[in-house]
Amino acid sequence: MNTRFLAALLALTLVAAACGSTDNTATSTTATGSIPTTTVDPGNRTEAFDPGDVARVGLPRGTPAVTAADIAAVTAADSAFGLDLFGIVAGGGDNTMISPYSIATALSMLYPGARGATADEIAEVLHLSVDDATLHAVRNYIDAALATPPPPMGDEDTRQPFTIRPANSAWGQGGYPFLDEYLSILATDYGAGLRLLDYVGDPEGSRAIINQWVEEATEDRIKNLIPEGAITVDTRLALVNAIWFYANWFEQFDPALTAPGPFSLLDGSEIDVPLMNANLRTGYADTELFEAVRLPYTGDAAMVVLLPKSGTPADLAAALRPEDLNISWGDHRVEITLPSFEFEAEIALKPALQELGMTAAFEFPSADGADLTGITEIRELFVSDAFHKTFIALDEEGTEAAAATAIIISLESAPQPATFTADRPFLFWIEHSSTGEMLFLGQVTNPA
Repeated sequence: MNTRFLAALLALTLVAAACGSTDNTATSTTATGSIPTTTVDPGNRTEAFDPGDVARVGLPRGTPAVTAADIAAVTAADSAFGLDLFGIVAGGGDNTMISPYSIATALSMLYPGARGATADEIAEVLHLSVDDATLHAVRNYIDAALATPPPPMGDEDTRQPFTIRPANSAWGQGGYPFLDEYLSILATDYGAGLRLLDYVGDPEGSRAIINQWVEEATEDRIKNLIPEGAITVDTRLALVNAIWFYANWFEQFDPALTAPGPFSLLDGSEIDVPLMNANLRTGYADTELFEAVRLPYTGDAAMVVLLPKSGTPADLAAALRPEDLNISWGDHRVEITLPSFEFEAEIALKPALQELGMTAAFEFPSADGADLTGITEIRELFVSDAFHKTFIALDEEGTEAAAATAIIISLESAPQPATFTADRPFLFWIEHSSTGEMLFLGQVTNPA
């Protein structure tokens, strides 16, 4: 049996059901999930602090009231952004997964600190169509909705309960003059009270603290999110999102029916892999572009698996429009064959965002460069790098998945890159540095 499988699109739909209704009614919706309350010090602490301290003042995380239309607008924008980004990073043919939720949330934490063209490019890349206050309120609502536990399972069900655990954090240089308004948004809408670090005195230790937080937030599934050298003495702020997902299938696959079978690779060759089998009553769709099946979990989520009618999974992702994700499901009794699998993925997020059109944020501050004066008054910050990692494991019982995103914000003081190749005749001199006295002057026309 030849089995084709769109593993790479799973993260686009993995928690799609968790965000509630997306109709266009104007009813007000209030999130009920339990998100840890964090507060922020809008002042700029200069006294001694322990790395990881959260500066606090009376700013609890808000309880947003948003409309279904607002939620639909933001989630549709996230899907469009996810498809755009996936089209850039999935072309290599390897197992790939991204979390549009995680990356979009991290960029939304950066967005209120951006001004001018920097802000415009972030908004365009994220397909934003709501005003700023609504965006942050919806992000707050989505986090609370994701964290809302399902109704308790019966006593006879001893499986690990359904869990979606989102988390945001902001890690700032102690004593740096962050603006009150920016820190307040991070605290009230993202639950990210400013955690103080000493990038200047201990950049590697600061990196280790952030990475440890990510590991804990993802049950050790995302490790070393920020690589060595990415945090320097010039780093001033790191914005981080993490999400951990665990869910059992609503109807589990019988392990006794799992058997080795052929899986067709992109190059046409076949390998034998464990193939799970089940006969389930569930949603099925057959369109011009793909076949699809919807596999619900025990909680407020479902996995959607798409088999392209032609081409590769990346080709299908490139052809999909956000409205194509609103699949018209038919009620079918489906014979399902699906491989079990597990993999980790890491994407080069910075160049991918630049390719999408978010360029100014990554440039040194100038008339055409980064403008992050919503974070601090002086125009001296830029986004020095961005990182994203994911993990997924799927078997007969269910799915575990995790993702994390980090946006690193630094001072301009890092040197501008340049290339100098003396491969033709050149002039030179040797000078005494402190006096400026020219000691030797010459030219090289033939170094052989």
